Amino acid sequence: MNELHDIPEGMRRQLDSPSFQGLATFGQQPFVTEPEQLDLIKPHIAVIGAPWDDSTTNRPGARFGPRALRANAYNPGTYHLDLGVEIFEHLKVVDFGDAITSHGLWEPSKKAIYDRVKHVTSRGITPVILGGDHSVTFPAVTAVAEEHGFGNVAMIHFDAHADTAYELEGNFASHGAMMRRIIESGAIPGDRFLQLGLRGYWPGEEDQKWMRENKLKHYMMQEFWERGIQAVVTDVIKEAKARAPKAYISIDIDVLDPGFAPATGTPEPGGFAPIDLLRIIRRLTLELDVVGFDVMEVAPAYDHADVTVNNAHRLIWEFFGAKAKLLKDAGK
Repeated sequence: MNELHDIPEGMRRQLDSPSFQGLATFGQQPFVTEPEQLDLIKPHIAVIGAPWDDSTTNRPGARFGPRALRANAYNPGTYHLDLGVEIFEHLKVVDFGDAITSHGLWEPSKKAIYDRVKHVTSRGITPVILGGDHSVTFPAVTAVAEEHGFGNVAMIHFDAHADTAYELEGNFASHGAMMRRIIESGAIPGDRFLQLGLRGYWPGEEDQKWMRENKLKHYMMQEFWERGIQAVVTDVIKEAKARAPKAYISIDIDVLDPGFAPATGTPEPGGFAPIDLLRIIRRLTLELDVVGFDVMEVAPAYDHADVTVNNAHRLIWEFFGAKAKLLKDAGK
């Protein structure tokens, strides 16, 4: 069992207070700023904020997602009732602050995100990235894939939209084009892509043809509705294992139905309910070797009663809980 690293009593009191008091870190976990601190603490997971939303096509505001996920989600406790594990007795987590982005400047912002995540992955630590719009996933997953080898990581992409446009309104760095950029880069080849929750009316046939040619695998909401959650997830796990030894989970919060996640830039009716998505994330984490995780597109200005923030927070909490269960079962 891994005990939480020693921190000063004053900081411990700040972190142990209710979430509306003290330092706003993700999950009220210790805040570190320097890569050298990662070497000293040796956490299993480092949370990184990526407050960038200049690639958004509809409603902006996801740049405020990382702060909201740290400050607005109430503290739910740390004992996972279903898994029977006290999460932070086994899982060591730190908040590694934010990648400092430059508004309107994608290339330096992309580098800042990549560099921040690279500090984590190069030390064998699993990154959890708080977006930001979905363009953030490009530099984040690139840093992860470099550590494990291009082609050795499968992308488990939860989204209402495929984000595989060639360009949008002349913008090749749009959040609606970034999955194509990832595939074109070679970091995650198309035949390592599994997309879950797609629905609605976009992208069109030209982009669909490109996706077929590049062997992306889709699990539409229609399939979840027809076949049932458990059956489809069993197939997802089988496909992921066949395609790559590692997995990266990327969640656009609009994969949830907007009744459960109104605070996002491109809401699309007909999505998952939290009761199902939480358990999907838990099962994927327990059965796959997940080496990177992100939650994107939380735009808190459009929220009601912090419902989106709390649902997004709990998706990460499920990832934490499953990782802690794996460590507990391994006697760590």
